[in-house]
Amino acid sequence: MRKPGFTGQITFLHAEDLQKTKAFYADTLGLKLSRDQKTCLIFQVSDSAYLGFCEHIEFIDQGRKLILTLVTDDVDAWYRDLVEKNVEIIEPPKANPKYQIYHFFFKDPDGYWVEIQRFDKPL
Repeated sequence: MRKPGFTGQITFLHAEDLQKTKAFYADTLGLKLSRDQKTCLIFQVSDSAYLGFCEHIEFIDQGRKLILTLVTDDVDAWYRDLVEKNVEIIEPPKANPKYQIYHFFFKDPDGYWVEIQRFDKPL
């Protein structure tokens, strides 16, 4: 039997303060708020990929335990934009030959590591 395909993807994470999360992902990153469920927010990242943040989901300790990766063709433009907005940058853009990417990391209001990257060769 052929399995049905998927039409989208949502990753849900804990948010300590939904208003700070909303300001960061909507205003700072410019993601569209697709759904406000009062205790959860769902942001559209691309046509079928979403990030959700909820008050009731258990917090993941800070650090490299989870990385949200956003893929773009213009890593440097994002870096400049986030520096201008005083976002906490973990490290500036650099090439990573091991994974064949160009990328940088920053932190969101809950301390999650967010990576903006470009693949040297598209997926």
